[in-house]
Amino acid sequence: MFKYIKNQIKLIRRKDPAINSVWEVFMYPSFKIMIYYKIAHYLYLKKHYIMARYISEKGKRITGIEIHPGAIIGSNLFIDHGVGVVIGETAIIGDNVTMFHGVTLGGTGKDKGKRHPTIGNNVFIGSGAKILGNITIGDNVKIGANAVVLKDIDANSTVVGIPGIKVK
Repeated sequence: MFKYIKNQIKLIRRKDPAINSVWEVFMYPSFKIMIYYKIAHYLYLKKHYIMARYISEKGKRITGIEIHPGAIIGSNLFIDHGVGVVIGETAIIGDNVTMFHGVTLGGTGKDKGKRHPTIGNNVFIGSGAKILGNITIGDNVKIGANAVVLKDIDANSTVVGIPGIKVK
């Protein structure tokens, strides 16, 4: 856990130019929620579902970021500002993903089983974007602010609009 905390401090200091000291990182919502998530996810994997949800809900109340303890998150997830971010139970997030406030990785209400998105590596998700359903977002994708993505997106693409359309 100490190695994880050290890596989170480095990540946040590298990604956010507004951070002026190591101590500021400890007040950062992304830092706090990822610690809560790590604990809740561990408990979830051990089938301590009630305790996992309790920890997750506590993190949500403190940060405004909701991450279901069942979600699978790779290394170096950076959530800037964070308020209003929702990450569903069956979401899978790759490495080096950056997302801003108001992002939803949610379901459509139509599916059973895997019902949330899979996000590749090195993906950027702009403020307010909604990525819904059991879809796959490829590596190195950029999703614009407020885009609504309902279909798979190929690697190395840029998506904007409602509904999200590939522009690059």
